Amino acid sequence: MEIQSPPLDLDDMDGLIGLCIDAATKNFESVEKWRRQRRTLERLPTHLGEAVLQRLLARKLVYPSLLEVFRHCVGSINLRGENLVDAEWMAYLGAYRYLHSINVSGCRGINNSTLWALTGMDTLKEVDISRCSKLTDAGIVHLLSISKLEKLFVSQTGLTEKGIIQLSSLRKLSVLDLGGLPVTDLALSSLQVLTKLEYLDIWGSKISDGGAAVLKTFSKLNFLNVAWTNVTKVPYLPNLTCLNMSNCTIHSIFEGIADGEERPHLRKLLLSAATLSDIDEAFLHVEPRHISFLNVSQSTLEEFEFLGNMAALEHLDLSFTRIRDDNISPILLLGESLRYLNLSNTRLTSTGLGLLVGNLPHIESLLLSHTGVDDSALSYTSTMESLKVLDLSNTSIKGLHYIVGHSPDQILTLVELQNLKHLERLDLEETQIRDEAMQPLFGLLGLKSLSLKSDFLSDISLHASSSLLNLKFLGIRGAVLTDAGLQTFNPPPMLEILDLRNCWLVTADGLLSFCERHPKIEVKHEHCQRPVQDHGASGHFSAAGTSATGTSKAMQLRPKKTNTPCSARKECFVDERLRYTREELLELQFSPLSCALPSNNGAVMQQPKT
Repeated sequence: MEIQSPPLDLDDMDGLIGLCIDAATKNFESVEKWRRQRRTLERLPTHLGEAVLQRLLARKLVYPSLLEVFRHCVGSINLRGENLVDAEWMAYLGAYRYLHSINVSGCRGINNSTLWALTGMDTLKEVDISRCSKLTDAGIVHLLSISKLEKLFVSQTGLTEKGIIQLSSLRKLSVLDLGGLPVTDLALSSLQVLTKLEYLDIWGSKISDGGAAVLKTFSKLNFLNVAWTNVTKVPYLPNLTCLNMSNCTIHSIFEGIADGEERPHLRKLLLSAATLSDIDEAFLHVEPRHISFLNVSQSTLEEFEFLGNMAALEHLDLSFTRIRDDNISPILLLGESLRYLNLSNTRLTSTGLGLLVGNLPHIESLLLSHTGVDDSALSYTSTMESLKVLDLSNTSIKGLHYIVGHSPDQILTLVELQNLKHLERLDLEETQIRDEAMQPLFGLLGLKSLSLKSDFLSDISLHASSSLLNLKFLGIRGAVLTDAGLQTFNPPPMLEILDLRNCWLVTADGLLSFCERHPKIEVKHEHCQRPVQDHGASGHFSAAGTSATGTSKAMQLRPKKTNTPCSARKECFVDERLRYTREELLELQFSPLSCALPSNNGAVMQQPKT
């Protein structure tokens, strides 16, 4: 009997269960206490077994033989990007009785021979081997025996046209990702027998309009990605809800629709960097009323009147387009539905933004990076009370407005943002914000992410951020921070990441001291480096309990020194032998001093007499 499990979220594992999982996956010693209790683990519910295994993977505590413990209680395993995965790992996974989904995408150790372990696994329904560059046509043969396979992801592998054609034998496929592969018109034609296909990704392929005509045989298709191809015309696909034609020259969408046939209810349309010479012709057969997601960033569009008919639009990306103050009016017609609007890297100014006031009552995300807006725009954004995300980076925002004729008097313009009670993320990087302008921001108690980057900020702003009790991310890059300021900084209780990059006055010692006092906070700085993973800890153990190099398990399980999120070097090694010539070194070889050898702990140990 196949065991299915609900989607797993470790954040939901709280209470007693969460404490048990945390204790069981704390370190290698914890694992050793329960790993031999195989009969107990066989009765473990699937969602709990997967939770334990996922936590072990996150903490780098999994080695091949440990996988055997979970063979009866895990139905889905995600090893994406785990570079230690190789043939030995796959051999253990091949014995899983109820495995229905496996993800080894991006694992560098996966090659043709490692897939042999999956041969004939009747329970498998989903396999993701994308970005495994060592896989070729020879390796894909091992998957052809999995008759019940429904979802296959092989993008950016070494498959050729021949290997792609062989996939036609997997008749139950409903999801097929061939992104970045040399899919030709001939190869696509051979896949026509896959009549159950609902999802097809062939971005970057070699298909032309002639090959694209074959797509109409996939009548159940609801997702299609033909980005970065020579396709200019997409045939009529009655059930299509998501279409990606980014970086394509587009002439027509759903060409060939017959009179009386209902237009597809397209909901998501991605046309980033697309060339559209005639937008009316391209959209002639598209039903705009159902589109809720539209990305036309970097496209060649000059006019945007077509937006007025998209009454259901919730997500609109117009970044890097020719949108200006004088052609922004079609956005006003979107009204109640729009939730996300990206106008970054456009010619929009505060004047154009003012036109949107009162017309987007439910907007939640507004991105204005690299635009011409200034402090006057803050009064307009303050009326958008539903805003959760606001990006004003790389703009002319100063936070201060000087009253004409009263040079000593100034107005704090950021006070306008205090009306945004739901604001969670604010980006003010590369603006002209100063310490004296920051005070209003520290009243935004719901803020979870604050990004700042300015030469005019100092320890004053860092200390003031302590009042943001819900803050999880704080970036204060390029500021004039000091070790003394960092030493007296009391971080917000929820803070997880502190980004101090380009704060050139902060020293390695100052960072190390902060990390030792706040080990749960990840610090980003040029003096900080990621903790070096102990590869021996997650190395390959044989059944006899020794690693491949012969090191005993007792040595592998020796308690490790605690790593802080910031590792700053305090010492450097100097090879004193460089001070001597070769002849002097030979003379020192028989010196009485050479009879005293330093031990590992620094004590002097006498060399035994011969």
